[in-house]
Amino acid sequence: LQVVESGGGLVQPGGSLRLSCAASGFTLEYYAIGWFRQAPGKEREGVSCISSTGGSTNYADSVKGRFTISRDNAKNTAYLQLNSLKPEDTAIYYCAPVQATCVKPFRRLYEYDYWGQGTQVTVSS
Repeated sequence: LQVVESGGGLVQPGGSLRLSCAASGFTLEYYAIGWFRQAPGKEREGVSCISSTGGSTNYADSVKGRFTISRDNAKNTAYLQLNSLKPEDTAIYYCAPVQATCVKPFRRLYEYDYWGQGTQVTVSS
């Protein structure tokens, strides 16, 4: 049972990336999904979450209007579209499922069921 994040990379300020979160061994549609990030020397922070049906989403104030979370339950995958990237968005990005609602403030890290290895996003000129 695992989630695998992908899609990270090196991008210039103002650029875009699309991150994917693929689930294996379980059915993602029964879970809300949270995206988190952790920059060097900082705590892991919530970025966005989406309900199991996709009908409810939440965003951190720092990314609202720039990032978009979505999911395709038929593909057992969730996504995070990152637009207008800034150097301060540089971090390892993680996704995690939780059998609960998508709320803000985001749920505590220990409430999430599985964690992947993350995908590195670097925003630099």
